[in-house]
Amino acid sequence: MKNTKLTVHTKNKSYPIYFGKENLSKIGKLVGENLPGVKKVCIISDKKLPSTILKKIYRSLKKYNLIIYKMTTSEKIKNLNNANNIIENLLKNNFNRSDCVIALGGGVIGDLSAFVSSLTKRGLKFVNVPTTLLAQVDASIGGKTGINSHQGKNLIGTFYHPDFVLMDTSVLKSLPKREMICGYGEILKHSLILDKKFFLWLYKNAEKLINKNDKILKSAIIKSCKIKSKIIKLDEKENELRMVLNFGHTFAHGFEGAKNFSKNLNHGEAVLLGMMVASDFSASKKILATKDYNLIKKHYINLNLPMKINNFFKKKEVKKITYFIKKDKKNLTKKINLILIKEIGKTTKPKSQYTDPRIIKKFLESYFN
Repeated sequence: MKNTKLTVHTKNKSYPIYFGKENLSKIGKLVGENLPGVKKVCIISDKKLPSTILKKIYRSLKKYNLIIYKMTTSEKIKNLNNANNIIENLLKNNFNRSDCVIALGGGVIGDLSAFVSSLTKRGLKFVNVPTTLLAQVDASIGGKTGINSHQGKNLIGTFYHPDFVLMDTSVLKSLPKREMICGYGEILKHSLILDKKFFLWLYKNAEKLINKNDKILKSAIIKSCKIKSKIIKLDEKENELRMVLNFGHTFAHGFEGAKNFSKNLNHGEAVLLGMMVASDFSASKKILATKDYNLIKKHYINLNLPMKINNFFKKKEVKKITYFIKKDKKNLTKKINLILIKEIGKTTKPKSQYTDPRIIKKFLESYFN
């Protein structure tokens, strides 16, 4: 597989994304080329990563002074206590602003690592090496950092772009099908909000993608990254346009919060569920045409994607879901700021669909009637 490079441009920073297969061993060289002042490197990694992946990274970075954190990953580790412990250790080891933190894992590791990087001495160098499909197509790009509060997901965070992102599609071979489907949720989202042609391509190729066909997988990852980087270039700090990337996420964060961020419903599954609920709501308000709605629904059915909240929740939990939806950081008033879908490839305008929480609650309860 030929290696590819894409540059993400924002108002404050531009940085490269390196795509390829079996390219983890290049990270030492890339750190040297992109960040020549680095002497110390802190690797924050997922404890469950195969040892072969870790060995390639360690070997490639052998000339640097390494600190390694191996963490058992779940949304629950994204908290102030863990962030503070890592920061204190970096300070104890005299990390300077020219030194580097490398995130090696999925979105949880990336969010926490970027948050730590942004705060330590007001900004260390930061490199993201996403090892899940979801992180490769979404979480590793765009500069959002975040940790969770008891009040909801990612309510504490900063904007802090990586210095570069290294994507190796070969690491996805070890992912279970459930994780591939989770990542597919974000790929599907990109097509639904901005590119109908991409959706129709996914309609034909999604099964091959989920089953890790190299060519299909790489094409989908690069296309997703291009769509997200295009939006970020126009609206880096999520003032308006970037909000379209939250299609389905307002519901998803409510679902995750109601489940106490447990692994019974992970982020990708919650997003898939949230996009279907948002599509249902769009159709119920006559915003989404029946033809497009049925096509989305059929795609979900064909792939057996999560689409019915009554398969995951009881009716009495709707109140808790609504509570977390109201805490969503995009809400600027007491009403819920939703991104809805008008047609495949086109959403409603950000900040145009403010909905009373009581209407959302009643709509969610209708799934149980």
